[in-house]
Amino acid sequence: MSIFEAVLLGLVQGLAEFLPVSSSGHLALLQHFFGIEGENVLAFAVLLHVGTLVSVFIVYWNDIYHLFIELGSVTRDIFTGKGLRMNLNPTRKLGIMIIVATIPTALIGLLFKDVFAAMYLSLMAIGVGLLVTGTVLWLSERLVKGTKQIGEMKFIHAVLIGICQSIAISPGVSRSGATLVGGLFSGLDRNLAVKFAFLISIPSILGSVIIEAPDAFRGGISMDLAFPIIIGVIVAAVSGFFAIKTMIKVVSNKKLYYFSFYTWALGTIVIAYTIFMG
Repeated sequence: MSIFEAVLLGLVQGLAEFLPVSSSGHLALLQHFFGIEGENVLAFAVLLHVGTLVSVFIVYWNDIYHLFIELGSVTRDIFTGKGLRMNLNPTRKLGIMIIVATIPTALIGLLFKDVFAAMYLSLMAIGVGLLVTGTVLWLSERLVKGTKQIGEMKFIHAVLIGICQSIAISPGVSRSGATLVGGLFSGLDRNLAVKFAFLISIPSILGSVIIEAPDAFRGGISMDLAFPIIIGVIVAAVSGFFAIKTMIKVVSNKKLYYFSFYTWALGTIVIAYTIFMG
């Protein structure tokens, strides 16, 4: 893997992880058309996820800090017999909803791991996933007007968003787009929907890293690839930071459907290529 390839993959991962265009689909397409392969590719992909995770922590550091503090308080309340007290404050409610949303994602991801893995090898599946992403983004902007704040959020809303996130394990379906659309269709306020979408990416990305790491690093990493990998991870973290900031503005300005045209176009090209050239 050259430095150029590492920078390109890092840039795509960072931008596409948080812009609603599917990072998994873009990485799979790049690996296919650039012929990027080898025993260290999986390890690099895992480390790129770590880079994007860093960008989430930077943007939402204050929220994450208070969520961890509240987690300690919740644990103490449970062990002292006070119970969950879910509605004690907005931070506690937000943390519990993040946990609830993560459960269906984890279950579906583990149960259908092999199915999703097989889809990454299919350009047709990626193309269809991109078309689906564009469609749900367009519908969310046209049909949804949410006003719910965290105090009005219910378990069913968190479960729906979690299911949307699990569907996004499919290549071509954007994780950030799917979870954001799930939040908007649940009637959440736009600012809350985008924050929730990015915060629940933390356990999702972290879980993916933990599951894939044993296979990815079983054979170690070639020292020749150490520098390109480091550069790629840094690029992923920096581009991820700017992608999150961009998405916050895009959602606030109700311009999410702009990405529909891109994903529709790319999906159509991928499907056409598969039919006529595959």
